[in-house]
Amino acid sequence: MIVSMKKKWIHTAVACVLILLINPGLAAAEKSAEASLGGAGKADLLIVVGAGGLEQYQELFSEWTSMLRSVGAQAQANVTVVGPELPEGSTGDLKDQLQSTIESLSAETSEPLWIAMIGHGTFDGRTAKFNMAGPDVSSQELAEWLKPLKRPLAVMNTASASAPFLNALSGPNRVILTATRDGFELNFARFGSYLVKALGSSTADLDKDGQTSLLEAFIMASRQVDEFYEVEGRLASEHALLDDTGDQKGIAADWFKGVRPVKQPEGQSKPDGRIASQFHLLENTLEKQMSPEIKQRRDELEQAIFELRDHRTDMDEAAYFERLEALLIPFAELYAELDQATESEDSSSPEDDLYFE
Repeated sequence: MIVSMKKKWIHTAVACVLILLINPGLAAAEKSAEASLGGAGKADLLIVVGAGGLEQYQELFSEWTSMLRSVGAQAQANVTVVGPELPEGSTGDLKDQLQSTIESLSAETSEPLWIAMIGHGTFDGRTAKFNMAGPDVSSQELAEWLKPLKRPLAVMNTASASAPFLNALSGPNRVILTATRDGFELNFARFGSYLVKALGSSTADLDKDGQTSLLEAFIMASRQVDEFYEVEGRLASEHALLDDTGDQKGIAADWFKGVRPVKQPEGQSKPDGRIASQFHLLENTLEKQMSPEIKQRRDELEQAIFELRDHRTDMDEAAYFERLEALLIPFAELYAELDQATESEDSSSPEDDLYFE
């Protein structure tokens, strides 16, 4: 009975997909190609560069910033850099400039805001701060400045002692990365070096879809940090975390095999990584051609499929496949609609690496 039911579901799903691919006009009848193409906005990339202190760190932070600016330029993002010094003729301080820059960004848009924090951090047992030339920025202050934003947000704090920023910034539709797992990992963190390189390299594209997600970059960078300390024969002084469920906990890269989680959170919590897997700074050809509305619909369907899979063992087999089919059909319709509007484009060509490994 189960076997025949599975075959019936597979045949139905395949038939739906084939019909839509052969005659994509069926899926596109209700929406014009203009809704799928064009009109796509640009992501905002805000790079915050802290005080380097020693010359060797100033040079490293400058190098990481240059790499990330290049990735942002290739992604055609709106790139803004705050720091490491206050521009000539500016009033106030860098902390004021950072606050005003954040306040000037669009608060409500479907395009993501990426914030990369490159520098050193401190933690006194109560308050974590990102070191800047002039007054430092605390995790609570940054959280307050970001509170009005109602848009997808990715914050990558690559500084030492950065973990408390995860607790302060965690929330819905947000991906928070920190270089450390607590505020007491105070030594210089190398995580940022590997992260900016991963964001601009197809080597980190673990699922081979022609683009590197923030999740993939996090996993790759974390592994490379571990390898550095192992090769050097040193005790690791940094352990990066990722949070995208809003539970303020975060997980390490060893929760994943490839991009699939191999550990489960306690209780009813959702596993981290699903939202991060949908953040791409450098997008593949197909992704670039999707409007923000189409991306949002696609992401919602993907999340619904993830959640359905989480409850598979709690459901009747027939009910599970019925609900899965109800999600896969509109998923196929979405791509069939896009396929009609982009039939002359190659939607699978991977991006070139920006850097040599």
